[in-house]
Amino acid sequence: MVRTGIGYDVHPFEEGRPLVLGGVTIPHSRGLKGHSDADVLSHAIADAVLGALGEPDIGYWFPPSDPSIEGICSLKILEKCAQIAAEKGMRIENVDSSLIAEAPRVKPHAAAMKQHIATALGIQPDQVGVKATTNERLGFVGREEGIAAMAVACLSKI
Repeated sequence: MVRTGIGYDVHPFEEGRPLVLGGVTIPHSRGLKGHSDADVLSHAIADAVLGALGEPDIGYWFPPSDPSIEGICSLKILEKCAQIAAEKGMRIENVDSSLIAEAPRVKPHAAAMKQHIATALGIQPDQVGVKATTNERLGFVGREEGIAAMAVACLSKI
C-alpha cells in the first residue's frame, strides 16, 4: 500500500525572531511568527506526512494553546511524525517541498535543510526535495509579509 499526503503552511514575518527554515537558521532581517520556531517548511512537511497517515494536522498533535511546547524546534515535530508513521507500520519513502518567498534566497541553504529534514524523518537526504520560488511580487508573500510552503509525502506499508 502506498499513500500520499499534502501539506501547506504560512507564517507572517515578525521582528526580533530568527528565521528558521527546514531546521536551518538563515540570516535575515526578520523571522517568522508562531508558537513554535515557526519553521513553515517543516510544518508543511509534517502535515503532508500526517495527511498520508490519515491523521489530524500538526495543530492537533502540537496545539498552539500548549505552553509546554512554546518555541519547540519544528524538527521535533517531524521526529514525532516519523514516530507516528512507524507505529502505524508505515515507512516514509520521500517528501518534496516548495518554499514560496520573495526573500531570503534559499538555494544556498537547501542542502543543509535536506539533511536536517532527512535526519528528523529517519530517511536519506536524497529522499527529500527542497525547492523555492517567488510569488512574483503578488499577494502577502509578494509584499514580503510572510512565507508559505507546500509539501507532499509518499509513505508505504512496511
